[in-house]
Amino acid sequence: MYYPEEVVEEVRSRNDIVDVISAYVKLQRKGSSYFGLCPFHNEKSPSFSVSPGKQMYYCFGCGAGGNVLTFIMEYENFSFPEALKFLADRAGVKLPEQEYSAEAKRQQDLRTAILEVNKMAGKFYYYQLRTEAGKQGMEYLKNRQLSEETMQRFGLGFAPKYSDSLYRYLKQKGVSDELLRQSGLMNVDEKRGMYDKFWNRVIFPIMDVNNRVIGFGGRVMGDGKPKYLNSPETPVFDKSRNLYGLNVARVSRKKYIIVCEGYMDVISMHQAGFTNAVASLGTALTSQHASLLKRYTDEVILSYDSDEAGVKAALRAIPLMKEAGVRTRVLKMAPYKDPDEFIKALGTEAFQERIDQAQNSFLFEVSVLEGQFDMSDPESKTSFFQEVSKKIAGFEMEVERENYIEAIASRYHTSFEGLRNMVLRYLMQGEVPFRPEVLRSRKSPGRDDGIKKSQRMLLTWLTEYPGFYQTVKTYIRPEDFTTDFYREVAQLLFAQLEQEKLEPAQIIDHFMDPEEQRQAAELFHTRVPVESENELKKAMKETVKKVMTAGLEQKNASLDTTNMNALQQMLEARRRLQSLDKMVIKL
Repeated sequence: MYYPEEVVEEVRSRNDIVDVISAYVKLQRKGSSYFGLCPFHNEKSPSFSVSPGKQMYYCFGCGAGGNVLTFIMEYENFSFPEALKFLADRAGVKLPEQEYSAEAKRQQDLRTAILEVNKMAGKFYYYQLRTEAGKQGMEYLKNRQLSEETMQRFGLGFAPKYSDSLYRYLKQKGVSDELLRQSGLMNVDEKRGMYDKFWNRVIFPIMDVNNRVIGFGGRVMGDGKPKYLNSPETPVFDKSRNLYGLNVARVSRKKYIIVCEGYMDVISMHQAGFTNAVASLGTALTSQHASLLKRYTDEVILSYDSDEAGVKAALRAIPLMKEAGVRTRVLKMAPYKDPDEFIKALGTEAFQERIDQAQNSFLFEVSVLEGQFDMSDPESKTSFFQEVSKKIAGFEMEVERENYIEAIASRYHTSFEGLRNMVLRYLMQGEVPFRPEVLRSRKSPGRDDGIKKSQRMLLTWLTEYPGFYQTVKTYIRPEDFTTDFYREVAQLLFAQLEQEKLEPAQIIDHFMDPEEQRQAAELFHTRVPVESENELKKAMKETVKKVMTAGLEQKNASLDTTNMNALQQMLEARRRLQSLDKMVIKL
């Protein structure tokens, strides 16, 4: 959905970022900014900064950052239109009516109607659990040692033994058969007509991250089949894009999320205090699940059952997590089958110890691989090391390969050099995806990081001391920045400063990708410790020189000596650099 830039800007400017974030985070003023504990990662010392002047937030701990719109999108998991509407309603701004096609309006109305029916069904099931009709379900949950508070928190309910109980209730509420059919709450066949999908089952409402009921899971009472049953796919329910318990886990303030197999594992773990546990919805973990988890954490601990099926599930999940950029560890629960059984037997402290000792995912894969070889037989043992070497050769970073070679050599008492040579041989033979850049010499990462930091410092200072721009523009152009992204941000900022209309938060809205929004926020929040104004001016002058020099080096490396215009620009840039000593900084 598209809204004009001036509408977005009005909504953003009418919502002071400090007021908005104060509703979610306790903030204390320190100097010109406010600080609090970051809502996006677990921390004990406040590193989450909110700047009223820049109308931006930035966490110096985890790097989360943006303007008031990106905060609402990130915290509430709203889409951009949802966040814009939320803030517009808050500020009393009327958004222009959007023109929907007839089909788009029909789909939106259907989604809204299904969510409303799901809410009604959830209340029905919740009530039934606490009546005589739900006695068997209540006994089951109490036998699983769930407290009433836990049952309430997860909205647990019961579908009665009669297969038309929910149908009759919803018909009394005026719900049409067509809507019931599309909601996934009913089955339809020629003999029986329409009847409840869930009956004689404990009900687990499935909520999205915004706490809306999007579907249900049901555990049968007795020996009926299937043991667990989930809602089918509907316009509001996609199993591959939702996780059970994520609505709570995403705000648990833990630095990792625990992924387990089933509803009861999640619920019992939450009851035990592990409120960062989630589970997939009757399906194997997907790449969409991994991407969803990446939005809320950089680390996942797999807590699957300790049987063969659980091991296979972990092995399938690990590469998906790696591809999504999520660090993964694997929890060992043996001799117990699942987290629920473990916690009941040994308690929460023992489970936390197992979490702390969770195994690196690669070493877990290697330990599973080891079981396929006879390590007492020299030939079989050599084959094992060959397979491990192929896996290590798949790592892109040399330092990562070296670290794993060292770890495997130490664990299996083999030669570091021998294993390293085997890895290099697989790299050279191309038996794994080969990236030439892992072997050729590179520019020093330290120097590259130093240049980028200087550029970030310069952009930060320009937002904090706008008058500095009058000095900077004599020497530096946006094209002096060494990456496309930095150049684009510099161009936008320079244009604002030229018009004497500094709005760093507006620059965030120029980018659509959340990662680019975070990076843009980082460019305006680089810490530079100085003790006096003279020291600050000296640092500024040195930074301008570094940025100019890096820009000149980059241009020189790609200079076309037959292009007279490019040569003249290069000479002019060098003259500016030579005149830098005369630069006078006024803040």
